[in-house]
Formats: sequence, structure tokens, C-alpha cells
Amino acid sequence: MNDEVETLLSQPPLKSKKYQKKVRVMLEKNAVIEVLIEDLSHDGKGVAKVENLVFFVDNALPGERIQMRVLKVTKKMGYGKVEERLSTSPERNEAIDMTYLRSGIADLGHLNYEAQLIFKTKQVKDSLYKMADIKDIDVPLTLGMDQPFAYRNKAQVPVRRVSGQLETGFFRKNSHDLMPIEDFYIQDKEIDNLLVFVRDLLRRYDLKACDEKEQSGLIRHLIVRRGHYSGEIMLIIVTTRPKIFRIEQIIEKIVAEFPALVSVIQNINDQNTNAILGKEFRTLYGKDTITDQMLGNTYAISAQSFYQVNTEMAEKLYQTAIDFADVKPDDVVIDAYSGIGTIGLSFAKHVQHVYGVEVVAAAVHDAQKNAAANGIDNVTYVCDSAEKAMEKWVKDGIKPTIIIVDPPRKGLTESFIKVSANVQPEKIIYISCNPATMARDIKLYEELGYKLTKVQPVDLFPQTHHCEVVSLLEKRN
Repeated sequence: MNDEVETLLSQPPLKSKKYQKKVRVMLEKNAVIEVLIEDLSHDGKGVAKVENLVFFVDNALPGERIQMRVLKVTKKMGYGKVEERLSTSPERNEAIDMTYLRSGIADLGHLNYEAQLIFKTKQVKDSLYKMADIKDIDVPLTLGMDQPFAYRNKAQVPVRRVSGQLETGFFRKNSHDLMPIEDFYIQDKEIDNLLVFVRDLLRRYDLKACDEKEQSGLIRHLIVRRGHYSGEIMLIIVTTRPKIFRIEQIIEKIVAEFPALVSVIQNINDQNTNAILGKEFRTLYGKDTITDQMLGNTYAISAQSFYQVNTEMAEKLYQTAIDFADVKPDDVVIDAYSGIGTIGLSFAKHVQHVYGVEVVAAAVHDAQKNAAANGIDNVTYVCDSAEKAMEKWVKDGIKPTIIIVDPPRKGLTESFIKVSANVQPEKIIYISCNPATMARDIKLYEELGYKLTKVQPVDLFPQTHHCEVVSLLEKRN
């Protein structure tokens, strides 16, 4: 920090516009100043305060004093990067490869795992307090993994040309510059091994990687799914056009090396968009699906199926939901975001009936097939909006005692919350991947006669800032 900036920042705040302007000049892009990291943001960035500005800094932890280079400044906030670390947090994971931080694969990997669980617990507490003014609820420590690495059962890896060679890897954060990677740290190791093997085959057969700037090349993405318990593997090759040169020989060599590969799917995406998958799928080898188990049920998983990427922790998540609901044999359950049935079918063996609703027709079909495959006949799945389906079921005389919601990150709509509250179930189980939108929705539920009585964060995504949480809302007398 130069002497002039140090002098300015050591002075008490002044209201003079001239002073404020001078400070701002000293904090313009590329200035280097010494700051103390005071907190972590919801997405794991270090937070520092300089005058009346809040700065967000990647790879910086609370308690660390750093030399920060200013990257950007707006009226109320700024962004910086660590130029030099003057002191180090005892909670820092020094062993993390910087590749995982630069790519965002493990954006919380620089924090040791015990501290990650505490951070996620705090995120839930803070969201409930700030968004819903709830501060009297006990939020237990986030449920974590014994081995919080190599857990992902699905990989979506871009394929690009780098320095004239086909590479697989991950994009650098906030860019489309591919960083070649072989060990993805949080992915199933067999998936990593398969990706490297396929990459080398594509090179050997001289198949061209996608080039976004030139709008050329054939191979856009490789997607791999692997059953946690079954070990079955699916490979999805995303291409820009239908024909793949010598694909039969390529598949033969992959299967010889990976006998657990039971499905090879081609997806054709010729659109110049950020969407990974196109509309057309072709089965090139084996089955259309792989199978895996969760809480004793077997599921068929297709190329498009939503299936939790961390099977071990998904089982803990769903078991927590079952325990919170304290289910009885005469309970009637509505699963309002039923997907391929993983939550509803986990409940079905404990209750009288489960009614599932999902807007994606293919997912409804998969849920019906999964129910039949597991011999579960006390379930009904329909393709519709949750609001319309619930209103129809109520008109038909169906009285749910429990409603389960597991919405996307944006949370629930106000109309859904009102309709579900009007149905008046005894309990609402809210499974969320975004504590902030969950807290916002809980606030409205509390206004409509429900009370938050239990919360449990669950770490489905170790080494990242993402947090899953189960909440129980009960109808007030």
C-alpha cells in the first residue's frame, strides 16, 4: 500500500466529497492495498471492507490479512484478488490444487472440511434470520461425508481444441477458456479414468474438438453417469452433427477397457448456444438407461434424468425428510416435484399412498416405470403443474397429510405456496438447494398458518459452496 492511501485510510471517515473522491481514486483498478478478510460471502468469496465499500476476493479466508489488487469497483462494492497473503487462516487447506479454485470445480476447497460444514450451517442460520426473521430455530451442524472427495456420479465435460490438440477439462471461471484436467477431484475416479481413455481415443482417431469461435469441429461434450451401487456406466457423446467417424471401433475399444459400460448415447446439438444437450438422442450401444439403487429401491436413469449426483448423501437427505415427517401408515403424501420418483418412492413403503406431479412428461414416465420395477403400487404419477394437480386431487376427495416440495434454486412460486397451504396438510417437508429462497418461501408459509419446527443442512456438494437443507413446517392449531 502506498503512503498516500495508507494515510487516507487511517483517517476517520469524513463527509467531504473531495475526500471520498480521493479515496475512490486510490481504489481504482489495479491499485494494491492491504486488507483484512472479515467474512465469507454465500458463494465462498472472502469479504473485506475498505471505507464504505465491500470487496469480494476469491481464495481468501476470514482472519487472513492480504495485499489485494483491485479488479473492479462499483458504487457500493468492489472485487479484488490476492496479490500476496500476509497471514494465513488455520482453517486453510493448503493442499488444494489451484486448478480447482480457478475453474470453480471446488470453489470452497481451500477451506478445510470441518470448517466447510460450519460455514454451510451458518449460511442456513443467516438466511432464516435475514429473509424470514427466524432466529429461535435450532440449526444442527451440516451432515457431512467421511470421505468428501470423488463422490459425483455424473460428469459433464466440455471438449475443446487447446494449442492444436483435443482436450477435456473445465472452463476457467467467467470464461470459455478450457483448462485441461484429468483428475476432477470430486468426481468418481472411474469416471475420470474413462474420460481420459476416451479423450485419447478421440485424438488417435483424429476426431475434431468443437471450436466455438470458428463454429467448427465435431465433439462438444462428454457426459458420463455411473451407478454408485451398480457400477453401471453410461457415456453420452455430444456432437455437432450425426456422423461420427469409425464410432464402432471406438466403442469396441472403450467396452474392452471398461466392461461396466452398458450404454453409449449420442446427442446431437448443432445450435450455437450454451445449452449442453440438443433434442435428438441416439443409442449407439447397449441400453437406453443405467440402473442404481437408493434407500433400497432400484431406479432406471436415462441420459436426461435428474438424479442426485451424490448418492451417499442423497440417501441421508431423503432419510432425514422421512424422519422429519414422522410418517404413519395412514399418511397420504403429495410429492410436488416428483422427477423420476426418488423421493416419493422412498416414502411409499411407509405410507398409505403417494401422489406425484411433475411437468416433464419423460420424468413422469420414468417414475411410473420405477414404481413398477420396485413392485410399488401405492403411487400415482401425473404430468401437470403442481397447483392444478393438487386442486384436482382435492376436488376428487383426496386429503394429503404431508406435502413434499423439492424445487429448483429459484424456489417456489407464491401461487404454489398459497395453493399448498389452502390444501392444509398437517406437515410440509421443504427440501432446498438454496437456503435464501427457502427462507423467503418459509416466511410466506408462516404467514399462512405454518410454523418452521425443524431444519437440517446436508452436504450433498462437498468442496463447493452449495448447500442442501431439509425443513419441516407444521400446521398451527
